[in-house]
Amino acid sequence: MSRQMTMPPARSKTLASWHLGVLAIALAASSCHKAPAAEETAGPPPPAGEVWLTPTQVNDAKIGVATVNVQDVDDTILTSGTVTLDDLRSGHVFSPVTGRVVKILAQLGERVTKGQALAMIESPDIGSAVSDVHKAEADLLAAQHAFKRKKELYEEKAGPASDVEAAEDTYRRAKAELERAREKQALLKVGSVDAVTQTYTLTSPIDGEILLRSINPGIEVQGQYSGGASVELFTIGELDRLWVLGDVYEMDLARVHVGVPATVTVVAYPGKVFTGRVDWVSGTLDPATRTAKVRCTFDNPGRLLKPMMYATVQISVDQKKAIAIPRNALLRLGDDKVVFTQIGDSDGKVRFQRVAVDVDEGESSAWLEVKHGLQPGQKIVTSGAILLSAML
Repeated sequence: MSRQMTMPPARSKTLASWHLGVLAIALAASSCHKAPAAEETAGPPPPAGEVWLTPTQVNDAKIGVATVNVQDVDDTILTSGTVTLDDLRSGHVFSPVTGRVVKILAQLGERVTKGQALAMIESPDIGSAVSDVHKAEADLLAAQHAFKRKKELYEEKAGPASDVEAAEDTYRRAKAELERAREKQALLKVGSVDAVTQTYTLTSPIDGEILLRSINPGIEVQGQYSGGASVELFTIGELDRLWVLGDVYEMDLARVHVGVPATVTVVAYPGKVFTGRVDWVSGTLDPATRTAKVRCTFDNPGRLLKPMMYATVQISVDQKKAIAIPRNALLRLGDDKVVFTQIGDSDGKVRFQRVAVDVDEGESSAWLEVKHGLQPGQKIVTSGAILLSAML
């Protein structure tokens, strides 16, 4: 017969109580050991309106900080514009005679000097101008002789006074015709004229670079003095300094003055800003658009700007010095305007505080004038302020 051993009830209860006691002591010891570490990690909570971050958290959140200083604050008038050549440093070449282009003497991109030959044109206008002068000289001589004879006959009482007057009128007309023919011939001699071959040579009016050429050998061209529509054959200019013409509305016109700074951006070079100044403001308005032309001059050493480019023009007006912050540092919380300032370190953590400010948001400058809430020397958050706001 098998025998089963049993433990007395009193001894069983004692053993269970002993096990529970050991477990409770172990848990208590574990709690006592971990509590100081947890308290050390958590630390005291930050005051209301503050965010405390470790340097690693600041770096990971890419929080940028800048110092508040006095800045050049201005408003900006934004308008569109067109890049053009400086009229005082450019030349437009037309043909004064009608004829056929026989030779091109200068190529696109080539630098030329004033008076240098550009192209040769064969034209019957050369022979006509020379023959007009010779004919006018002969007519004047004949009219002069006739006038002299009529005058002598009248003095001898052998002719009427009307003949003398008619001869004198003819003489004056012949003299005027000769002057006209000589003036036309002189205009043609601004270039180089070969009366034998009837060839006219176009020359450059200024020093510069050939920017446009609209003719080729064999092309027929219309002369300026022939009464037709003449086409520009060459454009010569300099690209190291250009103009930008913009349109300013009547309401902004009083704030734009000669000498104020201006900047230009073009689609071809995103992010590239060209700086210049306003050098002329139109004295009249366009009746259709109610705008006035404003001309800005820009240095173009890299020759990036090209004539006829469309540009976005920003004209600085109402310039002054004031305490200012970058526009991207400002946050709007309902009707409140706030920024975050860095106010120091505490227990190895960087402290940021939310501060209410009063700024002038009416300006379109990159800087906002601070009327109240900040002083020069304070450090403000310029990037990552939204993240700090979400942690409050």
